[in-house]
Amino acid sequence: MVKNLSKKERQKVLQKKIRENPFLIDRELAEIFDVSIQTIRLDRLELNIPEVRKRTKNLAKQAYSKVKSISGCEIIGKLVDIELNNSGISILETNEDMVLEKTKIVRGHHIFAQANSLAVAILDIDAALTGSAKTKFKRPVYVGERLIAEATVNNIRGDKFRVKVKTRVNQEEVFSGKFLVFSGEKLSKEGH
Repeated sequence: MVKNLSKKERQKVLQKKIRENPFLIDRELAEIFDVSIQTIRLDRLELNIPEVRKRTKNLAKQAYSKVKSISGCEIIGKLVDIELNNSGISILETNEDMVLEKTKIVRGHHIFAQANSLAVAILDIDAALTGSAKTKFKRPVYVGERLIAEATVNNIRGDKFRVKVKTRVNQEEVFSGKFLVFSGEKLSKEGH
């Protein structure tokens, strides 16, 4: 928490925080600076910093244009950053349709699907198939929580890619997965 800064100092730190993590929402920023949400909104307006939805949308446009291995509609969540054969980030806003009715816990296949589609999307190949996945769910995810998945390519050997994905809610890791992905280009060309 950053307290007792002058307006000018707060705005300078605010710009830095948003550069470091463009997915911070106004409520989270207000908690960081120990000010009201309205103060954060006014600071953003003065600094011409768009709200998180617009920041995310701008990042997503850039990211989707780079994807080769699957179509954009096959990506679970919103792709917001990608560096082919290196890394990527996606965001999934959870909702009532994704949860177990009784507990309001998000079903694991939604969390897995976000991670798996991100692991495939960051690869610089025309077609990709997941060969295996080793996953770990670290805590339940509840309706309304925002999942931020970050993927990194750990190893490339010929047509095999090892991709690691970590998913978090705020700063808490809730899921991790190690994916072995194969280039499906040979299968695509053979018509299978």
